Amino acid sequence: MSEHNSNSNQSVPENNKEKDPKRPKLKILAFHGYRQNGAVFRSKIGSFRKAVSKYAQITFFSAPHRVYNEDGGGEEDGRSWWFNAEDNTFSGKCLGGPALGFEDTLKLIEKTVADYGPFDGFMGFSQGACLVGLLAAMQQKGYLPYTFKFAIFASGFRSGSLVHKGFYDEDVNLPSLHVYGESDSIIPKEMSESLINLFINPVVAEHSGGHYVACSGSIKDAYLDFLHDRYEDVLEDKDIENSPDKSS
Repeated sequence: MSEHNSNSNQSVPENNKEKDPKRPKLKILAFHGYRQNGAVFRSKIGSFRKAVSKYAQITFFSAPHRVYNEDGGGEEDGRSWWFNAEDNTFSGKCLGGPALGFEDTLKLIEKTVADYGPFDGFMGFSQGACLVGLLAAMQQKGYLPYTFKFAIFASGFRSGSLVHKGFYDEDVNLPSLHVYGESDSIIPKEMSESLINLFINPVVAEHSGGHYVACSGSIKDAYLDFLHDRYEDVLEDKDIENSPDKSS
């Protein structure tokens, strides 16, 4: 599982071990939600991992910032990608706050991609999905030192932090799948729809549940259809790269 080394403050990702030697798989980097970590997120989305194992190999890692309770203790090594309140907490509904620790997160992602990538796609839940949305917007502007070809969002939303506001002034041309719960009270559907509106030709799948990564029925089909299309895109790109007719 994903582990955290408290001495070096570095997360150690682990790839999904379900591999098919007959065909390459899409490499996806997974971003957990607030107060989770890579290992917790991996265990919570077992049905998703099983469903997409035909197409995807998923790498999990943990955010750099420890989340503490009011009594100063930590809960299950809960982590945050950044804080948007001065007391080192985070709320998706907070508007106009800071983005404390965001630069540390960008550095960690860059190192993780360098060490374990490149990745075909990014997938995030809740705060992790918000982060993936920011990275997609930053990539659109040419701000990232790496690239990814698609994004999957579960309970995604736009960041309300002031320093992030400028990232959302341009439509994002990136294949994207957005999954959210109709009865999600933590990230209401209106917040997810705000992020969806940032993307050109987004694929949207709504379920009747709440704040979790759904993976059954039509939602499972949406993941598989989306990843099938992305897999075909990657194969097509590789065929073009390997074509003898490719101009230099």
